[in-house]
Amino acid sequence: MRKYALMASLAVLAVPTHGQGSVSMYGIVDTGVSYYDRVTAAGGTSLGMPVLPGVPSRFGFRGSEDLGGNLKAFFVLENGFATNDGSLSDGGRLFGRLANLGVVSPYGKLTLGRQATMTMLALGKVDVLGPSIHSMGNFDTYLPNAHSDNTIGYLGTFRGITVGATYSFGRDAAGPDGPSATNCPGEVPGDFVACRQYSAMLAYDAESFRVVGSYDVMRGGAGASAPLTSPAYVDTRTLLGSYAQIGATTIGVGWVRRNTAAATHVQSDIVFVGSAWSATPALTIDTQVSRYVQRREAAATLLVARANYLLSIRTKVYLSVGYMFNGQLAAYPVASGGSVMTGANQFGTMLGLQQRF
Repeated sequence: MRKYALMASLAVLAVPTHGQGSVSMYGIVDTGVSYYDRVTAAGGTSLGMPVLPGVPSRFGFRGSEDLGGNLKAFFVLENGFATNDGSLSDGGRLFGRLANLGVVSPYGKLTLGRQATMTMLALGKVDVLGPSIHSMGNFDTYLPNAHSDNTIGYLGTFRGITVGATYSFGRDAAGPDGPSATNCPGEVPGDFVACRQYSAMLAYDAESFRVVGSYDVMRGGAGASAPLTSPAYVDTRTLLGSYAQIGATTIGVGWVRRNTAAATHVQSDIVFVGSAWSATPALTIDTQVSRYVQRREAAATLLVARANYLLSIRTKVYLSVGYMFNGQLAAYPVASGGSVMTGANQFGTMLGLQQRF
């Protein structure tokens, strides 16, 4: 008996020990009813439930495990979907928003898989509206969809200074189906640069303000969505931004320069100024002005105001109102996924409901 007891004890000791781990589910469900005018030459209007509402709806799983020695392993799986019809977004992928894992140490975080680029992380605080039905993403659909496949990422913060970078071997394997799917999987034997992407960020954070800059480069590939239909074509975005917390008000400002060197060269700039005012613990008022200028071509200005009212800690109602001033050659819709006649101004509004879990 003592022999068997000793063998059982040794077997228990031989099993590897694991640190504490956790897995949680989270998400946002957002929907509402929107209206906007001048969708046709005859002045037609649109009324319905938008595919792209106030905030992209999503659910996800995140987990972590303490490995000891100040190391922690983690994973994130995040799905995007449309609440109006239940369809998958982000190119129709099950976890098209995020699908990654990595390790956190005192020297920063290393992430492998589909993840946000430094452009999205840099915009996160300075753009007070964020992804929304009325936002500067209507000028550049990449901004609210800045994720990349097959990516190695690093992010570290040291005494208020944050540095980050990503490198993708093939930035987007899905599509073309929506603004976040461009059919550029890359990893082509003999073609090292096809569909490569890299981004970098440098930020400084103090108690009540942030200054941030980022740089983002995308390569094209054969068969990819226009304009990046060749590995020789390059799309770059440079971002500078800042925000400050002044009492109950947050003010964010920024500039995004885009250069597309493809069959033709296109340069554009977006300048934005916004504020978020906490009028009461339950009521927040957001406003933003965004100006878009495409060199020698189109120009437009977007004005947005949004009121958010918390019904509980997880549920809120909101009213968003936007007005797009289009120049003579511009046709930028006031609503994400909408349409407008060239040179026509457009009004849009949405009454929405959102729950987080």
